[in-house]
Amino acid sequence: MAEERAGDYRILHEAALRDYLAGILGLAATLGSEPASWSITEVGDGNLNLVFIVKGASGGVAVKQALPYVRLVGESWPLPLSRAHYEYLALSKQAELASGLVPALLHHNEALALTVMELLEPHIIMRKGLVAGTQYPRFASDITTFMAGTLFLTSDLALSAAEKKKAIAAFAGNHALCKITEDLIFTDPYRIAEQNRWTAPYLDALAASLRDDMDLHVAVSRLKLKFMASPEALIHGDLHTGSIMVTESQTRVIDPEFAFYGPMGFDVGAVLANLLMAYFASSGHERSPGERHAFEGWVLETVETVWNEFARKFLDLWRAGATGDAYPAALFAGEKGAARLEAERHAYMQRLFADTVGFAAAKTIRRIFGLAHNIDFELIEDPRRRAACEARAVRLARAMMVEAGAFPAIADVTGAARRLRDWQPEFATG
Repeated sequence: MAEERAGDYRILHEAALRDYLAGILGLAATLGSEPASWSITEVGDGNLNLVFIVKGASGGVAVKQALPYVRLVGESWPLPLSRAHYEYLALSKQAELASGLVPALLHHNEALALTVMELLEPHIIMRKGLVAGTQYPRFASDITTFMAGTLFLTSDLALSAAEKKKAIAAFAGNHALCKITEDLIFTDPYRIAEQNRWTAPYLDALAASLRDDMDLHVAVSRLKLKFMASPEALIHGDLHTGSIMVTESQTRVIDPEFAFYGPMGFDVGAVLANLLMAYFASSGHERSPGERHAFEGWVLETVETVWNEFARKFLDLWRAGATGDAYPAALFAGEKGAARLEAERHAYMQRLFADTVGFAAAKTIRRIFGLAHNIDFELIEDPRRRAACEARAVRLARAMMVEAGAFPAIADVTGAARRLRDWQPEFATG
């Protein structure tokens, strides 16, 4: 196929990619056999990039190349190729801080905005497994290790002020991807926007109510300000169940191209939001009433475990490795100081939990009324049934964002989700 060129960049379609990989000695040895025999399959089902699986006689690799536009929309929405650079930086740092929980990096070409990574097999995208009702017993342990390590160890609690400022600067240029988040998550679902869509006509009234809900507008605007103005740690920036690959015994986090220094609760909230959406979508995938009861119980248990284990691991890291300039040890000397600092650690986690609940709500509403939706809901064929599942999720999300005081603990979130599981919006019974 013809290559599309702009300066040193060119889009590598199958033939060009084969030639390129063949010229990289280490990769050619990994794949084995003659390049002409390699199988190359484009598997990208995301919104932004090309993704190829390349297999030879000796092994396989995954190849990701950024496109100069949003793939979901097309060339009318240009996007800088530099996002591949930030993704590579983030993956490199995550591999250091959460070893074994991201794919191994094998090759990176800055000019081509291309990265070659370990091929994850037999892993699948977690979201697909959740739609099928699969439980993943290792997930909670792995994702909390990932989040605690990557968030604490890049925060002011672990870094000197100078180190932290240099790290912020290294990712500050990723503002185009931040702008996508700022618009698609915190702004567009609450106004008339060209890219918005929802399950019409059933959710038309709910969409209109979001546009008129000033309490919700204030709450989401506060979250947007937090996202823009709180460089607490290096966050993945898009940590949903479509960016996690799993088996029953392994978890790998992929696709951190939205990475930058932002609020920690955004990552934790994204994970919880996607689990909660999987819970609410589950009834729409039932073939007979109650058949997914065990799965749904596991999902809500996992929601609780993810927050509780994340908080425990984060606090353990803080107690063992408070090497940053925040909360200087000289101010908390002696038994009295140690007790006061421990109380402050728990207050810090309570503030982080409040952020997490709000961001989880914003992520949920976005996936139902914004541009890019989840297959958790989208694969429910009956639109009325799908809309009912979505309406339950939005009802919880609105409460989580506006009535934050009603959710002081993670059990309050799961309890509310459980109570809403069989709630029927008016259109569902009409």
